[in-house]
Amino acid sequence: MTTFVEKAPPRRMPWAVAVIVAAVLGAELALGWRSLAGAVAHLHTPHPGWLAAALLAGTAAMQAYARMQRHLLRSAGVRVSMLRHMALAYAAHSLSVTLPGGPAFSTALNFRQMRRFGASPAVASWCIALSGILSAAALAAITAFSTVTASGTPDWHTFAALAVAGVLATIGVRRLTRHPDSLTAVTRPVLILVNRLRRRPADHGQDRIQGFLEQLRAARLTPGHGAAAVTFALLNWLLDAACLWLCCIAVGGGTISAGQLLLAFCTGMAAGTITIVPGGLGIIDGALILGLMAGGIGTEIAIAVVVLYRLITLGLIVGVGWLSYLAIRPSR
Repeated sequence: MTTFVEKAPPRRMPWAVAVIVAAVLGAELALGWRSLAGAVAHLHTPHPGWLAAALLAGTAAMQAYARMQRHLLRSAGVRVSMLRHMALAYAAHSLSVTLPGGPAFSTALNFRQMRRFGASPAVASWCIALSGILSAAALAAITAFSTVTASGTPDWHTFAALAVAGVLATIGVRRLTRHPDSLTAVTRPVLILVNRLRRRPADHGQDRIQGFLEQLRAARLTPGHGAAAVTFALLNWLLDAACLWLCCIAVGGGTISAGQLLLAFCTGMAAGTITIVPGGLGIIDGALILGLMAGGIGTEIAIAVVVLYRLITLGLIVGVGWLSYLAIRPSR
């Protein structure tokens, strides 16, 4: 009798991942080298003190995002150390901004790591979705604030509408986690249609969906954790904008007003959401430079500011993120 022995799959080696990462970053650097070299020529020697403050603001922004996710998971009863949250935030951010289709890789990494933290599939999905919603809403609120204050004539009706929308969204999230059965009316017709196309019984998979919805009962967003998550979502963007402002001061462009700087920052971040170029190279940079010039900063200084800011956010922070990814990725 012939005995067949199944061979174990080859183990993926950490050095192979490092080579792939280096190749991706090298390709991005090669594509943007001409623009980067021209911009560096305008970069004057930054003030060391203000440069150090910009570095602290950039890292503090990442810590704020990690704390936001930590409060969301704690609200669902999942408690892990702040160090693990920081490592995940850095790693997921680096995947998102440097790889083509990065947000998909970032979401997958977040889900796997939160499951390792002890979160159920429903809680992990809930946390990822809610952190994305909070982050987008925070940027929208800051954008609205900068728009109405840049001209010096605040529109309080806009602020009131944003506040009402935020309260209604919070109430909706809390109701959903307390009464997940209310989603059955939405999921059941979709499930019936899918099963009909697949020629399966109408209730095929209903028990799995019901079990997933039941897991949402653990994801109750308490008022304390909810307020903390919203606060850190805002701080994530504000500290990032502070990093840009400190870069302005470091190279002698600190004459721009807070409203104009926030407006330039939000314009750059919004431009980054509609580009498929990793890191938003060229798109975010151009939007930031134009925004800073509109705020009264000269062309050379605006270029120097953006180069310095991007060296911090795309150089230091993304580099630390890839090191974090190599440290937290599972061996298999």
